[in-house]
Amino acid sequence: MTPSDKSNTLTENNMFPPPEVLKRLAISESGFVFDPASGHNFTVNETGLMLLRLMQKEQRLDDILKILTTEYDAEPRDIERDILDFVSTLRDNVGA
Repeated sequence: MTPSDKSNTLTENNMFPPPEVLKRLAISESGFVFDPASGHNFTVNETGLMLLRLMQKEQRLDDILKILTTEYDAEPRDIERDILDFVSTLRDNVGA
């Protein structure tokens, strides 16, 4: 990854919890998420599960938007808003 690519990732923009936090999460296929460092656990729906998997891969925001826009019939700005809401809730649950 080049420096310019890094600056465009969600994690580098401090929107998402740091990669090490995302990678430590234990995530089941049913959407149960456990953070072994904090002891917190929570459940996400199918979309939340997809977002977590994409964030763990350090996907760029524009890539995530493309993926979700093809999956769901919604405006990109609405999807982006939902991503930001999800990230805010995620940060609260993992203590990042």
